[in-house]
Amino acid sequence: MAKWTPKHEAPEPLEGPIVPTIIGGTILWLVLFVVQLPFYGWYEDHGHAWWVWTCLAGGGLGFIGIYYVRRRDAAIKRDAARQAEAESGEAEAGDVEARPATN
Repeated sequence: MAKWTPKHEAPEPLEGPIVPTIIGGTILWLVLFVVQLPFYGWYEDHGHAWWVWTCLAGGGLGFIGIYYVRRRDAAIKRDAARQAEAESGEAEAGDVEARPATN
């Protein structure tokens, strides 16, 4: 049986301010943790203590995410610089080959 869904090319990935987004999310999780902490007794009495620990886990995972996306951005920038250097090196080599030899 053939699939009736039309096939399309995948769109280009969206690149945006990834590092500030992850930092903002991490700050949000940690603020939620701190705001809920004074009410821990109430949460525990009602069986919702996991809400507090979920916010702490979100903040902790956010720190891992910040580390990851900062390294990713640095690697992307290094690769772009390396490619630009290689392209400029190829252009210079092409100029040398195009010049006639003089004696």
